[in-house]
Amino acid sequence: MEFNNKPKPDDRSDNVEKLQTMVQNTIENINEAEETLEFSNAEDRARVEAKNERRKESIDAMRSEIQDESQARQNGYRQS
Repeated sequence: MEFNNKPKPDDRSDNVEKLQTMVQNTIENINEAEETLEFSNAEDRARVEAKNERRKESIDAMRSEIQDESQARQNGYRQS
């Protein structure tokens, strides 16, 4: 059996949109998790709050990447 080991070409054309969708989904996950807090015990509450903090950090990173990708799109994805 033969395998094609050629890497796929780097297609960044929709990265901004994918990242924006990921940010929106993560925000929705934060909101849904926060809605469960009133029914949670202290241990579960701490776990949810910690996870939401990590989610917020991820959102910051994704927004930074959106800026980078948007700039790359404006520059025609030229490599430096």
